[in-house]
Amino acid sequence: MVKFTFKGGVHPEYNKITTGVPIEPLPLPKELYVPILQHLGKPAKVLVKRGEVVKKGQIIAQADGFISANIHAPTSGKVKKIWPVLHPVTHVNVDAVVIEPDGEDEWADGVEEDKNYKDISPKEIIERVKNAGIVGLGGATFPTHVKLSPPKDKPIDTVIINGAECEPYLTADDRLMQERPEDIKEGAYLIKKALSAKKVIIAIEDNKPKAISKIEEAIKGENWISVAVTKTKYPEGGEKQLIWALLKREVPSGGLPMDVGALVQNVGTTIAIYEAVRYRKPLIERVLTLSGDLPKKKGNYLVRLGTLFKDVIELAGGLLDDPYRVIMGGPMMGIAQHSLDVPVIKGTSGILVFSEENTHYQEPYPCIRCSRCVDVCPMNLMPLFLVDLIKAKRFEDAKKIGLLDCIECGSCAYICPSHIRHVQLIKYGKQELRRLKK
Repeated sequence: MVKFTFKGGVHPEYNKITTGVPIEPLPLPKELYVPILQHLGKPAKVLVKRGEVVKKGQIIAQADGFISANIHAPTSGKVKKIWPVLHPVTHVNVDAVVIEPDGEDEWADGVEEDKNYKDISPKEIIERVKNAGIVGLGGATFPTHVKLSPPKDKPIDTVIINGAECEPYLTADDRLMQERPEDIKEGAYLIKKALSAKKVIIAIEDNKPKAISKIEEAIKGENWISVAVTKTKYPEGGEKQLIWALLKREVPSGGLPMDVGALVQNVGTTIAIYEAVRYRKPLIERVLTLSGDLPKKKGNYLVRLGTLFKDVIELAGGLLDDPYRVIMGGPMMGIAQHSLDVPVIKGTSGILVFSEENTHYQEPYPCIRCSRCVDVCPMNLMPLFLVDLIKAKRFEDAKKIGLLDCIECGSCAYICPSHIRHVQLIKYGKQELRRLKK
């Protein structure tokens, strides 16, 4: 069997310890803190007031502009207040609609099945995706209706459904492929139709044999869709890496996948598109992985957006000890949290909780010029020189050698024998470039 891959990358300990744990719906907490910013772009505009009664799936904050996304009530209940909550990505306070569930979980009007959903136009598919507030669930959170609306001069011929899930510990996408392969196929068809694409490829790493088997069974006999088994390597799930591995097309510097006729969607996003188009169901919940060495009941949970991390952990059985480090997402590209009073948002693919003895922190040393970071960089950059230029505050020079092309995957930092914090410095360099531009 041909296994697709790309140049560079690393092989961390994958620790996919929850791959065999079925998805379990998590009970509702006592309060939901639903931020109005759960996507790239402008925050949504709040439409509800304190004391107002809302229904499950009702729009509570409206997209403000093209690159923005609607926000919906995850359940029925009363709006207690509009209150600042700590955001798990930006670590600054953002407004959130605080909802007290009434226990009825009653749907809003209009959330109902369209049995003829396959017959609707591409324009209507995109409109339903937009209304549902769908964003990329792999973590990037780019509004999906924008992604499905490329310029006319950049047609998409190939859709790639990203089932690689290369981050250690995370298994939510793996379980979705095992449990909902038919829904993924239906969602993939709708994406293909919306874009008038010619074919769909579902990419899955070879460490997910059950997912591969389930997806292959679901698409058997279909000539518009296929499975591509990729090598297990990090960051195989990166958009540009997948496009190169499968199509041998290189996304240009500063460019997007549409520049080479491709579009990549995560498997969770694909299911959300299917649910939005067929059932008009908005994005109010997502599957995430709870793992690490401290959760008592590690697993994959279907969680309502706005559930605080501390409530996810408590409702899932609690911890064995006080946490030393909490990460949203995977350990390579995830974001460390300094509080559990942060809400699950659309981009929360996982919550990892570790003890101090399983948190591997080492003090950095001077670079020894071994060039291992160059060998593993999936973007063919020279991280050691980028770091030198950033430390010297030569940000424009760093830009000239590819600073903005860095995908911040962390492969360089992982492989570095001197434990240099490449990604932290690169993020700082990008931030300074933006500041200087302003």
